[in-house]
Amino acid sequence: MFKLSFIFLVFSLTFVGCDKPSAPTSPAAKPAPVIKKDKVITFVTMNSPNTYFVNDDNEFAGLEYDLAKLFVKSLNDGTQLKLIVVNHVDQILPAVLSGKADIAAADISVTEVRKKRFNFSTPYQDVQQQVVYNKETNKKPPQNLKDLVGLKIIVPTGTSFVERLTKLRKSEPDLKWEERNSENSEKLILEVASGEIEYTIADSHLIANLQNYHPNLGIAFAIGEPEKIAWALAKDADPKLLEKADAFFTKIKNDGTLRNLIDRYHGNAKRLNPLDIKTFLMNSNKLLPKYVHLFKQAQDITGIDWRLLAAISYQESHWNTFNTSPTNVRGLMMLTENTADRMGVTDRLDPKQSIPAGAKYINQMIETIPESVPLPDRIYMALASYNVGYAHVEDARILAQRLKLNPDSWADVKKTLVMLNNPNYYLNAKYGYCSGGAPVIFVESIRSYHNILVRYQPSHNPEQDDYKIASRNQIVALND
Repeated sequence: MFKLSFIFLVFSLTFVGCDKPSAPTSPAAKPAPVIKKDKVITFVTMNSPNTYFVNDDNEFAGLEYDLAKLFVKSLNDGTQLKLIVVNHVDQILPAVLSGKADIAAADISVTEVRKKRFNFSTPYQDVQQQVVYNKETNKKPPQNLKDLVGLKIIVPTGTSFVERLTKLRKSEPDLKWEERNSENSEKLILEVASGEIEYTIADSHLIANLQNYHPNLGIAFAIGEPEKIAWALAKDADPKLLEKADAFFTKIKNDGTLRNLIDRYHGNAKRLNPLDIKTFLMNSNKLLPKYVHLFKQAQDITGIDWRLLAAISYQESHWNTFNTSPTNVRGLMMLTENTADRMGVTDRLDPKQSIPAGAKYINQMIETIPESVPLPDRIYMALASYNVGYAHVEDARILAQRLKLNPDSWADVKKTLVMLNNPNYYLNAKYGYCSGGAPVIFVESIRSYHNILVRYQPSHNPEQDDYKIASRNQIVALND
């Protein structure tokens, strides 16, 4: 049986520190030499959904972590990765200036002030600064820069937000804000959500992620022009290192690797609207508890994370066991008659039959997807197959290949799936027309619901009852 108890956890936005693979050292301790100095590249990053985190399955994850790992691997010369993990943004760039780190990979915006002190790699992501407020407590948010005058705005020290506000104060001299030392954007956004503070300024992709857990977060307006995200290196750093980083980003942009990674972490961030999220959170408290034990039993049978199964069930039926579609698809997992017969289900409205049958059917879809498709893309394509049938997913993979896209990448296949309702494409497809937008929405919604459950619901691991949590303010050496 294909074991998936860890699937999707790597890509969820819930994160904790943990005891993980090599022995950590404290910032004050002298790290033991692992290999020769010229075979180590040290990155500095921070705990954040956009950069680096340790999920509740005790695995390292994060876009910046994945990029750093891929970069070191691409050198193919035995170079090892060392990661310095700090708690606050104002600790990141000083680590590069002091020589403790070679590269800052921590969602760093390229600004004019920073370019005077650092060299930057080829940018790999665009971001927009936005004013964040609480929609429940503030019915009249500011609409422009002038409206910010007199308001209490709090931003982290040492960020590009401070630079932007300083620049904007030239046109609005009465504009004021408070800078918080040893704070990060995520914490301040969560304080806005809880009503502890009124406003903060943060980057659009972080806000979009956190809105999936806190639907009361609102965006008042954008501040200034969009910025670029890139790696930062000291001005006196070896220029060959910068050349290698630039070559790396050029390559992964051209071959689709970067697009695929960004999709894994951010592709579903805006799929749900605030009402969807609010309703889901309410039903998670009201309806889900009745079925949790059945989803966990299905995980024991199939190895698929119970929270993923619950997310699929919610997308299908909103956890309404009597749900029936006009095409007679029924039950918590919305099984067709044919699927129910194959799975040995005699009553599709019986959760004790529907949930394990749906889980087994998903497992069949996973095993049907070619082994060339890596995780988690294999899971995404399996979910699309659960919704629309594997035949149409395979048509989309073939079309992706024809269009010189990657048929093993969900980020590319979901582009071609939606093209199968166009006669220019489906007439040449083996299985013909497909309403390809439906499975894409299906998958992206499930990803979002699953992320929410991972954030708020504990994992099910009968073999491991206790989880060790380590401090986040440690230096962790990682040998890849």
